[in-house]
Amino acid sequence: MPTLLFATRPSALARWQTQWVCRALEKAWPDLTCQEVVITTQGDRILDRPLPEIGGKGLFTFELEHALLEDRVQAAVHSLKDLPVSDAAGLALGAIPARADARDVLISGSGKGLAELPHAAQLGTSSLRRAAQALALRPDLEIQSLRGNVDTRVRKALAGEYDAIVLAGAGVTRLGMQDRITEWLPLEIMLPAPGQGALAVQCRTGDTDTLSWLAALEYTPTRQAVTAERAFLAGLGGGCSLPVGAYAQLEDGVLNLQVVVAAVDGKQLIRHHARGIDPLALGIECAQAVLDLGAGDFLSARE
Repeated sequence: MPTLLFATRPSALARWQTQWVCRALEKAWPDLTCQEVVITTQGDRILDRPLPEIGGKGLFTFELEHALLEDRVQAAVHSLKDLPVSDAAGLALGAIPARADARDVLISGSGKGLAELPHAAQLGTSSLRRAAQALALRPDLEIQSLRGNVDTRVRKALAGEYDAIVLAGAGVTRLGMQDRITEWLPLEIMLPAPGQGALAVQCRTGDTDTLSWLAALEYTPTRQAVTAERAFLAGLGGGCSLPVGAYAQLEDGVLNLQVVVAAVDGKQLIRHHARGIDPLALGIECAQAVLDLGAGDFLSARE
C-alpha cells in the first residue's frame, strides 16, 4: 500500500489544511495512506517582529521545501498566499484545490465593524496591504503589529488587546471560529492577497507518482484565478512586503481580475480591473497598467 508523507507546519491551521488534503486524497485513492510530518519553520519561531522585517513569506516555506528536496517527504501543504511567486528549483505546485472564500474579515471584541470603530482605534495587523486599505477608509486608525497563529490573534482581539484585527476569513472558518467574525470585508474595501483562500500542494517536479495522485485534487478555475493574481504580483517585483491586493474569478471562461496597489499610509490607492483568457498575460497586463498609473512610486518607497 503506497504512503505519502506530507510536511506541515505545527499551527492548528496548517495541520487542519494538511489533514483536509490527506482525507481528500485517501477518499480519491482508497489504497493510498497519507501521514503528516510536522516541521517548525523560522516564521513559526520568530513571532515578535513583522514579517517584512524578518524576511517575508519564505520564512514559512523554506524548511518544508528543504524536506521535499531531500526526499524526507513527498508533499507539503501551504496556504498559497505564503508561497513566493517563483517555484523553488526542483519543486512544483502539484495541485491547487477549490478555493475557500478569499475575503478578509474583521474581528472586534465590541462587535463594531470597521466603519463603526471608535476614533483612533487600534487595529491589529502586520500586513501592509491590510493596513493601507484600512487606512484608506479610516485614516484615523492606529495600526499595531499583530503576529501569531490564527487562534492566538483571535484571542487577543476578543481579550481587548486591540480594538479590532483583520485576518483572512478562510483560516478563521477552517478552524471553526466563524462565530467570532464581526464583519466580512467587501472586496471594494479590502482586496485580498494574491492566492488568499487557496491551498497549494507542493511536490518534486520529477515525482510522477505523487503528481498523479495529487491531480485528483486539482480545480482548474482556482488554478487559473490564482495564476493571474500571482502573475500580477510577480510583475510588480513579487515581494511579500508590497501593499498589493489582487482577486480573480473565472466567469464563463473569462477571468475577471481586480487589483490594487497602495501607499503604505493609505492616502493613495491605484485600482485597476481587466478581463482576459490567459492568466499570465492578464496578470502582467494589470501590473503594467498600475505601473503606468504611478504605482512604481509606492513600491520604490518600500525598497
